[in-house]
Amino acid sequence: MELGNISQPAYGPGLEAPGSNTPGLVAMAHGFLRLVQPNPLPVEMIDFAQSQIEFNQEDIKELLLYELGFLVCAAIGVFFIIFVPLVGCCFCCCRC
Repeated sequence: MELGNISQPAYGPGLEAPGSNTPGLVAMAHGFLRLVQPNPLPVEMIDFAQSQIEFNQEDIKELLLYELGFLVCAAIGVFFIIFVPLVGCCFCCCRC
């Protein structure tokens, strides 16, 4: 296994889909991530050099808008975790 020049790494032009034996699944996963998270992270509002990070209302709204796709997916997931066993229990117990 060749590590290359560790002190002077060579970086590629940008993000690329990893090569794999299942390019359809990779394309589907990347498509889902682009659908859920189309906007880049607003890094200008996060300053890691400060010891205390204080967010105002606009920053919080922008971060929530950034995470909106993931929040919707999490809400749908929690809904199905609760709803599917409840419906299954009703079908098993009631047998209407």
